Amino acid sequence: MSLVETAIQMRVVYQGELLTIRKDSVSLPDASKATREYVVHPGACVVIPQIRPGLYVFERQFRYPLRQVFIEFPAGKLDKQESALVCAQRELKEETGYSAENWLHLGVMHNCIGYSNEKIEIFLASDLRPGNQALDSGEFLELFEMSLDEAEDAVRKGLLTDAKTITCLFWLRMIEGRHEAKIGSLADQIGR
Repeated sequence: MSLVETAIQMRVVYQGELLTIRKDSVSLPDASKATREYVVHPGACVVIPQIRPGLYVFERQFRYPLRQVFIEFPAGKLDKQESALVCAQRELKEETGYSAENWLHLGVMHNCIGYSNEKIEIFLASDLRPGNQALDSGEFLELFEMSLDEAEDAVRKGLLTDAKTITCLFWLRMIEGRHEAKIGSLADQIGR
């Protein structure tokens, strides 16, 4: 059986500066009809700034929709016609002042698949060179350093809840290779 839903009618219900909200009528795999409301997002990048293996630059930033300060890695949306790498390099420089000699694309994440098409490209930036921040107007954040172990502990304690940053921590742990055997055995269990 096909799982694909096919658009019958697509309609924009809100067009903002950053986001578009759509409400589409779709045909389901069993030929019945349904409505899908979702956010169209231009895409984004998140950067893992590595001071040295095991030590990383984080930021604290107030996020208005949840009215609280979050711990995050530097990130931002893609500008029109901008490549993911250029976006990552720009965001690292703007938010932290750092530039990086080495860039590694680790993967992609979709953080809200039930109601958004947002795609976030994940980059590791190493061999950092300090410089001056160039924050956007109205952007306020605080930089600090944490080890991977400290960041994972912050997740366990509920102090770090940002999905893109937690995904980055997963990638870092994979790179370190500490849990390869556990991940492999878990994958075998899931595959059965």
